[in-house]
Amino acid sequence: MRILVLGFTGYLGAHVAERLRVLPGARVLGAGRSAGAAFPVDLATARPEELAKTLAAAAPDAVVNCAGATGGDAVTLAEVNARGPAVLCEALREAAPGARLVHLGSAAEYGPGARGTLVTESAATSPAGPYGATKLAGTAAVTASGLDAVVLRVGNPVGPGAPAAGLPGRLTALLRETDRGPDAVLRLGDLSAHRDFVDVRDVARAVERAVTAPAPLPPVLNIGAGRAVPVRELVRGLAARAGFRGRIEETADGGRSVRSGEVSWQCSDIAAAEAALGWRPVHTLDEALAALWEADGTR
Repeated sequence: MRILVLGFTGYLGAHVAERLRVLPGARVLGAGRSAGAAFPVDLATARPEELAKTLAAAAPDAVVNCAGATGGDAVTLAEVNARGPAVLCEALREAAPGARLVHLGSAAEYGPGARGTLVTESAATSPAGPYGATKLAGTAAVTASGLDAVVLRVGNPVGPGAPAAGLPGRLTALLRETDRGPDAVLRLGDLSAHRDFVDVRDVARAVERAVTAPAPLPPVLNIGAGRAVPVRELVRGLAARAGFRGRIEETADGGRSVRSGEVSWQCSDIAAAEAALGWRPVHTLDEALAALWEADGTR
């Protein structure tokens, strides 16, 4: 089985590629903008006919799209998160219409959730900013493509190799660099929001199941822990794992997430993924934080 992974050197892509490589008979092919890509692809700028030639050369049985932008201006986000999946689908219809497409979406597509409520795949979508809006546009392109495709709407991934662009990775780097003694002070922004944190290794397992599951699959599946956790709990857990003995202060100028600062509650219902893929997360948040701290961060 030939599996083409776009964005294979990114945070999610690297874990996905590693997981897929252990599948019996699988040959994982890397695609993306990095120098080590077997198939150079830039979804932000590629023309459909050019990408179709690349896909024909790769001859994949399945394509996993882990490519995406989490930061940058609205134009950058739209080019990668909205245009990219649309171009990919058009090229796949031309070059490999029988290939399974697994596209990684985001729980940010839903927007603010009602406190205490699990969000199902049929819930209305009302993204709070450009990131969620562009990811939602990418999902729309995939689900309307007519291909054998599924979108995995991923919650907040955490675990080994987390990038500094997100709070877990940024906090890990900060804890490694700062004094961790009793007089240390860690100043962060408002940590009262609730998030559905899912171990990145569980995300990779979900992708594996989505690649190999028999068709047809539901168009969208939530991939999360199915549990809303205060961001404060993640911060305290990681600080404890690092041996931080100082004080954590939440300050107004400590920074807010550009992607989800207006969303106070986010939690996904993952029952559909269990029914369709036989998947549930197996790692706890504490295990994810332990793996994040112990990793060398050089994935």
